[in-house]
Order: sequence, then C-alpha cells, then structure tokens
Amino acid sequence: MSTSGGKVMNARVQRSMLILPVNNPHFVEKAYLRGADAIVLDLEDAVPPREKDFARSVVRDAILMAGRGGADVFVRINNDPEMLDPDLEAAVHPGLHGIFLPKVETGNHVTSVAERISKLENERRIESGHVKLSLHIESPRGVLRIQEIVTASPRAESTSLGVDDYCLHLGIEPSEDGTELYFPLSMIVTVCKAEGLNPMGVVGTVAGFKDTVGFEQAAQRGRELGCTGAFCIHPKQVPILNRVFSPVPEKMDWARRAVQAFEQGVEQGKAAISLDGRMVDTPIYKQAKLLIARAAAIEEVEKRKADSLRETQDQ
Repeated sequence: MSTSGGKVMNARVQRSMLILPVNNPHFVEKAYLRGADAIVLDLEDAVPPREKDFARSVVRDAILMAGRGGADVFVRINNDPEMLDPDLEAAVHPGLHGIFLPKVETGNHVTSVAERISKLENERRIESGHVKLSLHIESPRGVLRIQEIVTASPRAESTSLGVDDYCLHLGIEPSEDGTELYFPLSMIVTVCKAEGLNPMGVVGTVAGFKDTVGFEQAAQRGRELGCTGAFCIHPKQVPILNRVFSPVPEKMDWARRAVQAFEQGVEQGKAAISLDGRMVDTPIYKQAKLLIARAAAIEEVEKRKADSLRETQDQ
C-alpha cells in the first residue's frame, strides 16, 4: 500500500481484465485458463437483445466457473434502467468481486447502483461492501465529471475509458497513436491517483486484437501515462497486458540497489546519494520502494492464480 494526496492507494493488482460474453459457454469454460488477473463477464454490448434473459440465467454459475483460476470476477451490466436492476439481481452472488459499470456520467448514478448492491448483499448474506465497482467512462460528459464519479462510492476500485464510444462522441475514429486519448486518460489517471483508485487503460483501441504489436505499444503508452492495467477483449491480449504492466527485471534490480544505497546514505547523514551516475534523493527512493511493492503484489497475484489453478486441476 502507498499513499497519494493523503489517501491510501488501492493495492489490488488487475493488470489484465478480459471481457467476454457470458452467453458463450465455450468462452466462459476456458476463461480461467487465460491467465488474466480479472475476468469480466459481459451482459452488455457483447450480448444481443434476444440473448439478454438467457445471459442473466447463466451468470451465477459462470461467476464460479470463471473464478476457478484465481482471477477476480466482474460482471458488466447494462446501463439502461430497464435492464440494470435485472442485471444486478442476476450478478450479485457469492464469488463476485465487482460490477463493471459502463457509460457512467454522474456521481448520482454510481451512488444509486451502490445502494442497490448493498441491498442485495444484505439479502444474500454477502459481506457488506465486498462487491466493488469498476467505473467505465465513455463520453466527454463523464470525463468532465470524473472526480464526482470516482468519489461517489467507497466501492469504487478502478476507472477506465471506453475508447471507441468516447471517439464516437467526439465524431472521430480512433487514431493509430491515440493522440485524442491523452486528455481523457490523463484526467482519469490524475483523479484516480489522487483518490486512491486504479486507473485502467491503453492509449489506443483494443478492437484490433490481431495487431498484437500495435496493442502492446498502446499498452506501453498507457503505462507511461500512469495506468496500472487495462481491459481487453481477446485472450492473446492478456499476456501482453500482464507483461507491460509489470516491472521489468532491470528496473527491479536498480530499485533494490537504490533503496539499499539511499538507506545507507541516510545512516551516514546524507539526503541524496549517487548510484550508477544518477542521483537518488527522497522522491527517487520512494519511487523505488513503490516499484518493489508493486512487484511483490504481482507475485502474490500470480501465486493466487497458480494455487487456484492447481486446486481446480486436482479436483
């Protein structure tokens, strides 16, 4: 855990959130094998209207199935008022980590959904506050209200940008280098870091899943902007996100040496030291500590997934 602006930063590691249609049994059955830190079972865009009722009927079992590999399991619900309540009724059950809430534009909407979740938790004997919210911003209006949105409920855990819908609102097509995304993602990153949430995103689109090189570059741009992970739509994108949003070994080695050297310097009465021709002062020291903590948290997630997968295969 770390602090930013006086608030405790969320240490939950979700480098990769794989979105898949819950009405496709093949995808659901294989989900736990994909290596994603989180699985998002989709009731929204990936499910056609005629399949909505069927999709709701299979969500409860799908949550348990998708979670067999140790991933956090979310359900993406519909924002339409007529479908939102039935979706929540179908989704909030033991085993659910969180609700992926799309098309968020106001804090009041987040508060309303959080209250409905609380009622369902109470009815179904789920620990109060257990079900988290992953907030998905898809419009300029949502971007301009980002602080109101992310502070509307303590259930909020992460925030992401819906690139294609956002560009649709702008009246443009997503560009190859994602230039049009720097402003909204910077807003999301800045507010999330100030409020202790995880900013999620790539500077580019996730739709071109066959272009793995382009997707990795988009993920790297997102990491450089401050994102801690991202959602994706294809299993091939999962290892890319897990790799990009993990510290590289070379930087980890330097971080450990920097921490050791700085702490030795402090014992000698020095507030800054030199390491490999680079100054290490208090901010650099803290950055190194954060990198080490991030690596340790990732190790825990990988262990959790490996243990769960082993238990599943032994059954």
